[in-house]
Amino acid sequence: MRTSLAIILVLILVRVSPAQKLLVPMDNTQRDHLRAYGLMFWALEQGLKGEWLLNYRGGSFLLDHADNIKEHADLLGVSCVVIDDAALVLLYQTMDQENMNRIYLDKAPKIGVYAPTYTEPWDDAVRLVLDYSQIPYTRVWDKEVLLGELSKFDWLHLHHEDFTGQYGKFYGSFRNAEWYKMDVARAVKMARELGFKSVQQEKCAVAKMIQAYVMQGGFLFGMCSVMDSLDISLASEGIDIIPPEIDGTSVTANAQEKLDYNRTFAFTGFKLVFDPYVYEVSDIDIDIMKEGLYNTPDTFTLFDFSAKIDPVPCMLVQNHENAVKGFLGQTTAFVRKVIKENVTILADTPNTDRVKYIHGDFGKGTFTFLGGHDPEDYRHLVGDPATDLSLHKNSPGYRLILNNVLYPAAKKKNRKT
Repeated sequence: MRTSLAIILVLILVRVSPAQKLLVPMDNTQRDHLRAYGLMFWALEQGLKGEWLLNYRGGSFLLDHADNIKEHADLLGVSCVVIDDAALVLLYQTMDQENMNRIYLDKAPKIGVYAPTYTEPWDDAVRLVLDYSQIPYTRVWDKEVLLGELSKFDWLHLHHEDFTGQYGKFYGSFRNAEWYKMDVARAVKMARELGFKSVQQEKCAVAKMIQAYVMQGGFLFGMCSVMDSLDISLASEGIDIIPPEIDGTSVTANAQEKLDYNRTFAFTGFKLVFDPYVYEVSDIDIDIMKEGLYNTPDTFTLFDFSAKIDPVPCMLVQNHENAVKGFLGQTTAFVRKVIKENVTILADTPNTDRVKYIHGDFGKGTFTFLGGHDPEDYRHLVGDPATDLSLHKNSPGYRLILNNVLYPAAKKKNRKT
């Protein structure tokens, strides 16, 4: 009788206990941090559900165990381990007691990348890491944006574009270069074909469509030149801010005083740079020469957030390293005083005015801006070869990009604090 009851009890426990799980560690034991995100996307595309374990072993992932997932992980070179019921119970107990949280992942986001179809003399870190991680995405450019096609995407990355219409402010250094002349000619032609009188007007219209996309619930991520140029474009609608050397027309009188900072995402009170021979478009970006950063790399520090109270910023800073080596870009970092008060600072260089990484809500959506061009190429120059990410599988800087790509996969209730 006792034997029969024991067998029945065991059978009941087996039936109600959870299935085995596959833990994808994201601490320093992980062989390939970048492709671990690709594994999660692949699993979500297969219709499987997952969990993002905030602050647990560097922001590890958890999936229902299946042979095909383990096989795909091995194919990608991603470290993972099967854990049994007892280990899972202990894991959850630890997370309940510590500054940790379980974020449920229930869909593979549709990824859009704002980038031209033609080849440019520089690369894009986001496309590099999406390709390396094997995360699918679709390119969109101005025509598609103006036709309203951004609604197809959950997440949008902005290419290293100059939304002010000043062609990256490369006039001073590259105005005689063939690639620069072609870039100008293409932009002017496209603006005319789309019915605009100038490149500045056309880029402003694109910027407004991107802002509307975020207002309606889109997730926006930007790096390098797009972040400050996007806000400048929005603030200067209807005002000519381009030096005549660049576009052949005069700057609007008192252009600086006519800026409307209420239209911007993240920055306020910034001053424009009207000199065509100066690389910067405004004082939003730090002065790398004055800060002594051109030849001397710095380090920025990720902020520590409550996983249970502030899950969104906590998701965006998940990493196996808290201090991340800096990297330059057309916009390297943001001057603290021009950042709006309602914007969350995710990372900065301690004891300086240099802010590297910010996030904010806008309408029903969000934006996240990361300063710099390439996390594994400190001073990436025009014409330099693209970074080989197979040599940087554990890059903490590139992980910040992928945190943003994965963020829209979280169940809606986890995405808002």
